[in-house]
Amino acid sequence: MADDFSTSFSQYGKFFQEKLVQALLVDRQFAEQLLEVFDSKYFDVKYLSFLAERYFDYAKKYKIFPTLQLLVTIIRDELKVGTDVVLRDQIIDYLQRMRSNPDTGDLKYVKEKSLEYCRKQALKQALTDAVDQMQVGKYEQIVESIKKAVCVGTTPALGYDFFEDIDARFEKLQRNCIRTGLEPIDRKEILNGGLGAGELGVIIGSIGAGKSHFLIMLGAEAMKQGINVLHYTLELSETYVGIRYDSYLCDIEASDVIDNKEKVKETYKKMPDLGRLKIKEFPASFATIYTLRSHIERLSLRGFRPGLIIVDYADIMRSTRQYDSLRHELKLIYEELRGLALEMKIPIWTASQSNREGSNNDIIDLEHMSEAHGKGMTADFVASVSRKSCEKSTGKGRLYVAKNRFGRDGLVYPVEIDTAHSRFKIVGDASGFQQASSEDEASMKKALRDKWKELKGEFASQKECDSSETTR
Repeated sequence: MADDFSTSFSQYGKFFQEKLVQALLVDRQFAEQLLEVFDSKYFDVKYLSFLAERYFDYAKKYKIFPTLQLLVTIIRDELKVGTDVVLRDQIIDYLQRMRSNPDTGDLKYVKEKSLEYCRKQALKQALTDAVDQMQVGKYEQIVESIKKAVCVGTTPALGYDFFEDIDARFEKLQRNCIRTGLEPIDRKEILNGGLGAGELGVIIGSIGAGKSHFLIMLGAEAMKQGINVLHYTLELSETYVGIRYDSYLCDIEASDVIDNKEKVKETYKKMPDLGRLKIKEFPASFATIYTLRSHIERLSLRGFRPGLIIVDYADIMRSTRQYDSLRHELKLIYEELRGLALEMKIPIWTASQSNREGSNNDIIDLEHMSEAHGKGMTADFVASVSRKSCEKSTGKGRLYVAKNRFGRDGLVYPVEIDTAHSRFKIVGDASGFQQASSEDEASMKKALRDKWKELKGEFASQKECDSSETTR
């Protein structure tokens, strides 16, 4: 049996290597695949190694592969004197034989075997490097380098022709969405059915605003649609998160769930189409994207495939790389989460803490995202939940659509927040609420002007009094 981990194509023979160079010259897509994994030292036939090296060097420099005629010119110019004449003649003889006998019937096998060989070499190098990385504790880099090695040489995406593939483009616009349960947000002009596959949604809020409750609502609504939900909690315990789901789905206050076990069981018996739920707890600042991916793979081996992932919350995850600045690490975490959503082709919801300024505002915007504005740039949809301390007893608050890649944003909705059941309900019209906010702002400005006049009057009276005392 041939050794696939040998250091050259010598195991396959000269004819195979000549066919491989032919495949590179006639199939640009294959050449592009091999570009990132190829090493000219893989050839043990000198003239083929020289020819392939010049071919790829040109492509790396000019971002395009040379034509056969141009390649011949390059070879003749470089090998026009001295002992190189022999090498030049060997190359020209090979190219003439290839042109006179252009049989490409066996190139499919040659391309498949050579690509497999090169990818194995890349993996072998990554495993060798992993030994050194392990010695210095760079475990995250080991996973990253092996992942890259596994992915190299895959077919490059060529995109689609704007006019020729117009039907495919409109098919892609049909997003596989999961509804939020908030009808105004799920409307066509906002989310157009909910958060879609491969998309990242973020809920911003200050401490105690209800971010975790909002995520519970999103997960429970997905379950009601028959979607399997994977809920990661980095703050609350797994059982307490489960109680909140019981509260939402069974319409029992969270504090009463533990005393209503039988009612909870009976409720679920009446909901046979409910999606499954997995809740996994990780300590804060422990889980990275690799931790989540590894856990998801273990679940898949047991037959659980999530249709929605919830991370409560991304700000207290750990990035796979360390930076001098925290904001760069946070931005990377959000980029990695969105990458996971794209990779798995499912939506991911998470939450983000607002900064101190945001906690004092009626509306929390993107600029109020704690530590890193780049988090909002990465997300596809960002909404904020805000309620002041005086509003908590009344259950009143505001939901603001801060960013939306799929429709309108900048809208503010009045909401009722029921933390006993982890429920949110939009109770008013966005435009009507915005008008009320404008009136409140005008009223506040008038009050400030009146107060300023009052202070000016008091200051003038004090000045007259001081002047009178001086005269005496």
